[in-house]
Amino acid sequence: MGENIQSTNKLGDIAIKNNLINSDIIEKKYFYHFIKRLVDIIGSSVGLVLLFPLFLIVAILMKREELKGPIFFSQTRAGKNEKNFKMYKFRSMCVDAEEKLADLLKHNEIEGAMFKMKDDPRITKVGKFIRKTSIDELPQLWNVLKGDMSLVGPRPPLLREVAEYTEYDKQRLLVKPGCTGLWQVSGRNEVGFDEMVELDIKYIKNLSVWNDIKIIFKTIGIMIKPNSAY
Repeated sequence: MGENIQSTNKLGDIAIKNNLINSDIIEKKYFYHFIKRLVDIIGSSVGLVLLFPLFLIVAILMKREELKGPIFFSQTRAGKNEKNFKMYKFRSMCVDAEEKLADLLKHNEIEGAMFKMKDDPRITKVGKFIRKTSIDELPQLWNVLKGDMSLVGPRPPLLREVAEYTEYDKQRLLVKPGCTGLWQVSGRNEVGFDEMVELDIKYIKNLSVWNDIKIIFKTIGIMIKPNSAY
């Protein structure tokens, strides 16, 4: 009986291994990577300039609500090939949000290596609005300009989330993480962790400039008419 279970597990491991994406094929898409980086540089540069007035308005509103709190929030995330980097966002939570997380983990509303809570008490009033409209993500244009991220790609996970990843899940980290991606335009918080991984793998298997452009336009539409983001 034990031998049969071990044999079944081995067959399962082999099946998963054979189903993994060949990273060499991804790396050899030289033209795609060149165009993608060019679009990232131009897009993030133009975005940072045009969106500066919006950044200023958000900063003023945040200071009115919580004077002593910082405007930006930085957090270490896992990037391409698990390389760590500092990701920037507008702060949407109270200043002691990380300290309060441990007490909220039991209320996680999504399965897998990710935390989501619709009525998270740590979120500020301004934070609810900028999350709903994805404005809180806009400072990541600086990460894109630096080369840590891309405009389009899988969302960069927290280090504690990656610690729970299987080899299959880690395929999300074969490309640069993005400000937006297939997950964000496919339901976002209504999509579970496993579904998110499948969407990211689908995106990576079908890398193309055209697919990136479609995701960018869908993202703009969601920012105008918000989806289930919270």
